[in-house]
Amino acid sequence: MFDSLTNKLNSVFKRLRGHGKLNEQNITEALKEVRLALLEADVHFKVVKEFMERIRTRAMGQEVLESLTPAQQMIKIVHEELISLMGGVSSGLNLSYKIPIPIMLVGLQGSGKTTTLAKLGKFLKDKGRRPYLVPADVRRPAAIEQLSKLGEQMDIPVFQPNPHESPLMICQKSFRWADAENGDVLLIDTAGRLHIDEALMEELKEIRKELTPREILLVADAMTGQDAVNVAQKFNEALDINGVILTKLDGDARGGAALSIKAVTGKPIKFIGVGEKLDALEIFHPDRMASRILGMGDVLSLIEKAQEAIDTKKAQELEKKLLKDTFTLEDFLEQLQQIKKMGSLEQIMSMIPGVGRLKLPQDLQGSEKDLVKVEAIINSMTKEERRSPEILNGSRRLRIAKGSGTTVQDVNQLLKQYLQAKKMLRQFKRGGMRGIPRGLFS
Repeated sequence: MFDSLTNKLNSVFKRLRGHGKLNEQNITEALKEVRLALLEADVHFKVVKEFMERIRTRAMGQEVLESLTPAQQMIKIVHEELISLMGGVSSGLNLSYKIPIPIMLVGLQGSGKTTTLAKLGKFLKDKGRRPYLVPADVRRPAAIEQLSKLGEQMDIPVFQPNPHESPLMICQKSFRWADAENGDVLLIDTAGRLHIDEALMEELKEIRKELTPREILLVADAMTGQDAVNVAQKFNEALDINGVILTKLDGDARGGAALSIKAVTGKPIKFIGVGEKLDALEIFHPDRMASRILGMGDVLSLIEKAQEAIDTKKAQELEKKLLKDTFTLEDFLEQLQQIKKMGSLEQIMSMIPGVGRLKLPQDLQGSEKDLVKVEAIINSMTKEERRSPEILNGSRRLRIAKGSGTTVQDVNQLLKQYLQAKKMLRQFKRGGMRGIPRGLFS
């Protein structure tokens, strides 16, 4: 995420740190490079101009020139201005409304609208809401079937429309259905086009007039850069959207859309899509994103991911097992699965301050596949073998390797890692468990 921009900005700040004292020439040269980095990141040129003017005004004043740590002050200014550029504070959904609360997702074809609707449904369900999904896109083949399958995966009700009915009629019927079923949020998937046209906007205006949705959210593809900003501007002019969900942000090395949308449209980015899985939707926090862009990490998001992934009851059970020295391969597998829930190792690493800017080592890049391999090996063992790995003789190891599609060497490597982990945990036990935070191993 934003790798290219992060690397360029860090290169500028690294040179600034090499100067004990900064003067106007140093700052002017650095600002030129920051400006170029933002333009290369596909940030809107008007946004770059205004952003640089604000930084220049602050950087040429006493705040930097007379500071004991001028480079750090410069970074602080850029950090604060990036936060301001992206909206200052996070902006969640406004759900203070009579239920069922209609929320309408709009956007072009290919932006990930249907999948994002399902992700938003899961997000709301996890927060204790009762979302209902509405496939009002009758133009794209299989759109209704796609949303039905996604709803089934998450155990969220999906309205089953007559595909020959108009989107407006589908929305009217689904509203009555959700009301009768006591659903509290109605998430409406609307049709997209390959480009913005009058027919699309008229259809969306009709639905808006009939349902008066509490939120109209534009789903935009971050990978399209300035195109996403232009689309946001046009949808906002036609529909007065409430905010944007920026998809595919995990694959966006530039960051132009994320840095431009709020300044151009005046409407906040509310959520970001950071992966293909149905739980890969996050609330957009301008302060955390600014920190990640500058290579400062994102500890708060890392803590939140850990809290979501950790099963407190299982963590307590694990603590008891550690005290009794009964940590088995089943426990080992459970810990790996909880780590996987937090996202990819690359995502986790990017949130650790100072680590995100480093190039991921080759052996760590391959660790994702290793986790899958470990799961396959442990799942190929019998219950007895998982609980008593010491009985794993040569013939058993060969059977496990064949059953998991791995080699005997892979099985041996896993057992070695397990024994090392167990040995480390014994050392913790001897040192006393009282000082270890609950859930440390989860």
